[in-house]
Amino acid sequence: MTTTLDLQTFELPSVDIDPLLFRRTLGGYPTGVSVITVAGNGGPSGMVVGTFTSISLDPPIVGFFPKRDSSTLTDIIQAGHFCVNVLGTEHEHLSRKFCGPREERFEGVPTTRGATGAPRLDEALLWIDCTLERVVPVGDHVLVTGRVHDLSENNDQMDPLVFHRGGYFGLNPQ
Repeated sequence: MTTTLDLQTFELPSVDIDPLLFRRTLGGYPTGVSVITVAGNGGPSGMVVGTFTSISLDPPIVGFFPKRDSSTLTDIIQAGHFCVNVLGTEHEHLSRKFCGPREERFEGVPTTRGATGAPRLDEALLWIDCTLERVVPVGDHVLVTGRVHDLSENNDQMDPLVFHRGGYFGLNPQ
């Protein structure tokens, strides 16, 4: 039996939470580090996110939460595709680079075009090429979902890069 769910938005009372306390507290939750890339009209575009997640296996859907005013988000909406590049422990430099000036983000970074046309960062731990499925406003961010069309792992056996309490770390399996 299949159940159909209707999208619902609930009207909730306003709660006064200090933004700095919110950020500091949630900074205690470790996240993976990914660079979202797109072949934009003005050339390649990319941004770092710590909100990438798997959403559905059937069909294969992933998502992330960029700020509403992100110029890379605008490029993704216009292009209709994106690539998730999950970074490994040796890629802190890539995370920092893609947080820097937009025009310098791809300088010296080897890339390959993925199945959707979005650039794949050759050094990334893994890549997930997607076509844009949905953009849903959520507070001062949006939920971007994409249908996976291709994915691959780099043969390097490094651990994923993790961001926690303002710093970068690797996973220690011991």
